Amino acid sequence: MKIEDLELGDVVYAAKTIVDDGSIPDGVEGEILAEAGTRGVLTLIGHVEAEPHRSVFLVRFEDKNMNLGNPIGCWVEDLMVEPRLGN
Repeated sequence: MKIEDLELGDVVYAAKTIVDDGSIPDGVEGEILAEAGTRGVLTLIGHVEAEPHRSVFLVRFEDKNMNLGNPIGCWVEDLMVEPRLGN
């Protein structure tokens, strides 16, 4: 299964460490938002207005206490469907 085939509510994993690039309101640029391998839930699927062919996925990742954090916009290359084992 590919990221593009997922539906709202599906579980995804951070494919790499996701860092605030300065685009999050009231965020801190450079702050780690999700470590590689962190589990999250897909909450919204949209696209970039200037690039309608490019999908953006809103994901709420779990923290260390398994609480869902604030939604984070992710590109397809930021996500994976299956967790990597042995990391």
